[in-house]
Amino acid sequence: MTDPTKTAWPVHLLEGLPALACVDIGGTKVSVVIATPHGMKGRVIEPTQKQGGSAALAQQILRMLGTSSTAAGMAPSDVAAVGVSSCGPFVKLDGSIALAAPNICGGLAGAERGLPNDWVAAPIEAPLREHFARVQVRGDGIAALEAERRWGALQDKGVAMDHCAYVTWSTGIGVGVCADGHVLLGKNGNAGHAGHVFVSSGVDALCGCGLRGDVEALIAGNAIARRFAAHGFADAAALFDAARSGDALAAELVDQLCDTMGRMLFGLVATLDLERISMGGSVFWHQQDLLLPRLRAFLDGKLPPLTRGCDLVPAGLGQAVGDWAAFAVAISAARLSP
Repeated sequence: MTDPTKTAWPVHLLEGLPALACVDIGGTKVSVVIATPHGMKGRVIEPTQKQGGSAALAQQILRMLGTSSTAAGMAPSDVAAVGVSSCGPFVKLDGSIALAAPNICGGLAGAERGLPNDWVAAPIEAPLREHFARVQVRGDGIAALEAERRWGALQDKGVAMDHCAYVTWSTGIGVGVCADGHVLLGKNGNAGHAGHVFVSSGVDALCGCGLRGDVEALIAGNAIARRFAAHGFADAAALFDAARSGDALAAELVDQLCDTMGRMLFGLVATLDLERISMGGSVFWHQQDLLLPRLRAFLDGKLPPLTRGCDLVPAGLGQAVGDWAAFAVAISAARLSP
């Protein structure tokens, strides 16, 4: 992910803003940066905490917020609001959002999944509210969708699109959707979790959520290593490099991955009548030369009254989409009543 301290963020987006903390929680790493009128300051990145009690992740974020604030030349009390863009799903604990994320909470699928904890939920919102008056937590797919509609590829001549989606293909599979101009949230903020839609049966691909045969279990970044190591591909990069080199088996497996993702994308288009989908995430972004043509070819011609006129494009915000997503949530958090 691009370091926002080295990114030319438009000055007009920062002018007049109070100090805002932007937190991006993923299954692999956590990023914290402070948005100030003078730029993005104090970036801190750490591997996502997955050991200890279920409060360990929130404690990590609070510590990182302190470190980031100090590096930005301020005290944590100077931060006006905290925006959190996080992998999900979410659950409510005493009315506050907690993570029930399959790539973080090991108690969802059990010991077979190999995560070093037995958490079924990790509180996030409540611990942050003990220290900050304004806090907002959004699913990373929804947050990225909002950022792409404001500043990225989900615009038409500078106007946010009304019928669109953002899809991330990374450690997990995340989605944010907008229908008729409304960004969908759902009862617990979990709208768009299409990565857990069943697309296969009779397979032994275990997702961190405990399901077998859903999209994430089959094609997420960590699933590729689990499923194909026995074929000689130690990780996703090895598989895609082999496919580029002409390895027939690797090319066949990449086709299978795109078939699974293509089915999910078609489901989104057919259900929501979309005009554009933007895609990001580490798996997609680094392998888009192989993935994007295959995905476009999958959608092409399938029920044309639905798929015709729907573009599939790379995220306009590129590898920095996670930073922009957290920034969008932080701006929204700043508008909340304390």
